[in-house]
Amino acid sequence: MRVMERTFRGQLFLLVLCLSVLKGNSRYIELKRETPEELIYRRPLRCLDMIAVEGQFTFTTANPQLSCAAFFMAEPSEVISVDLDNVDIDCSGGDFITVFDGWVVKGEKFPSSHDHPLPVNERYVNYCDTGAPRRSVPSSQNVAMVFFRIHNAGSSFTLTVKKHINPFPCNAISQSPEGSYTMVIPQQHRNCSFSIIYPVEIDISEFSLGHSNHNNNDDNFPKRSLPGCTETEDFVQLLGGRGLDTSKLLTITDFCTSFTGATHMKVGCDNTVVRIVSSGRFVSRVTFNYRLLDSQELQTIKLNNVEDFCFNN
Repeated sequence: MRVMERTFRGQLFLLVLCLSVLKGNSRYIELKRETPEELIYRRPLRCLDMIAVEGQFTFTTANPQLSCAAFFMAEPSEVISVDLDNVDIDCSGGDFITVFDGWVVKGEKFPSSHDHPLPVNERYVNYCDTGAPRRSVPSSQNVAMVFFRIHNAGSSFTLTVKKHINPFPCNAISQSPEGSYTMVIPQQHRNCSFSIIYPVEIDISEFSLGHSNHNNNDDNFPKRSLPGCTETEDFVQLLGGRGLDTSKLLTITDFCTSFTGATHMKVGCDNTVVRIVSSGRFVSRVTFNYRLLDSQELQTIKLNNVEDFCFNN
């Protein structure tokens, strides 16, 4: 696909632009969740597509389409299920439809292998694999995608996309360049990331560690180490950089001691990430607000060489 030849920054902004165009229909679609079958939103699926609404999307090829991808996105507090219906492809001839639990852009994955509960190989579900094909594939976060390759004219399939409330949201990509969010890990040994694919000012107003599973005194709580929190098991990171994979981003700052107050930072990166690393001994919680930086603020950041920090490392 020609879009894959663009820079990573261009690809991220293309995804965001598609979402901003489509998001206007999202409230309308939300009203139809429990409506009769004939009222379900339907449209053709494109070879390169971005979908932020529920509905049915049918792909029918007139010519061979050998490198296609559809990106799906929900609200941060939701997960997605992708159902395959009316599949008419030639698996033995090299066709495939693969659902991925997350996003892949130019080889980089969100969530990263460090933050996702499943091994990478289990995040791919190929319709053409031997055995009974899985009709419905759930996501673990608010984004998912489908890769597909179709050789023969007239071949087709239908995707039914549904959104479901996630009672304990962990990893998420923001649909909007501004907003507020609280991320909570309820005594689970896992890492959670909130990704904002815009240059933003971010205000982390609270980070707290609750009570552990055992009777601990204050000396058992992790203390801040200098210059970072590498000696602790529970901490919050603010990351920045170009790609989606949080393991490849640079650490702007980190916190490993509970606090309330205001921590303001302007990050002129394509991707700004708030990430919690949790041992499972505590209830970890972080609250933050974010807004898009204007052009004057971005110019000031560039003059201060923050652009080099984001993109040249």
